Amino acid sequence: MSDDLTLDEIRLVLAPVLARHAAFDGWKPQAVAMAASEKGIDADIAMLAFGDGPVDMIDAWFDSIDARMLDRLPPETLAPLSIRKKIAALIEARLDLLAPDREALRRALAILAMPTNAPRAAKLGWRAADRMWRAAGDVAADFSHYSKRTTLAAIYAATLMSFIDDESDGQADSRAFLSRRIEGVMRFEKLKATFKPSADTERLSLSRFIGRLRYPAI
Repeated sequence: MSDDLTLDEIRLVLAPVLARHAAFDGWKPQAVAMAASEKGIDADIAMLAFGDGPVDMIDAWFDSIDARMLDRLPPETLAPLSIRKKIAALIEARLDLLAPDREALRRALAILAMPTNAPRAAKLGWRAADRMWRAAGDVAADFSHYSKRTTLAAIYAATLMSFIDDESDGQADSRAFLSRRIEGVMRFEKLKATFKPSADTERLSLSRFIGRLRYPAI
């Protein structure tokens, strides 16, 4: 089979099943070999598809989670929902997809927490947040494009830390934790909006500031 596939195609085939083996063997070559055997792919060729080692394997698995999340929640399913409910649904879909492989996730997060892997971990968190916001219909190109993704990446990371030790039915505790985090962000955004100055106020403040530069208060 591997003779007919490119390395990128092999990566796509193996990524969804890697975690199953990483739960027992760790994110190591043995997990790639077991996944390759399961899919009828030469193990030596399969290793070439994950040239950066464990982090590359984790990257591929997370990428497969992104793809399955989008398949589970297509645009027509998300369209009727509010932004808040869209984001919650997308993260909850990810939790459902990760649930069978929580031990592999635990091992993956431990690897990504290593200082040498921090840049790659941040990149993966940003990618997940970006794909969720895009699925939710966000098209912002201003500063909010970045602030939204930074905030969501933080919420998702915190939820994962709750999720890996969650023994409640259907990950109910993690879902409740997620709901509280989203609610906290929504309250902050509403509060921030009440203090946002109007255009007239901004002009008045600027005029007063310039006036004080010219005629300092005594």
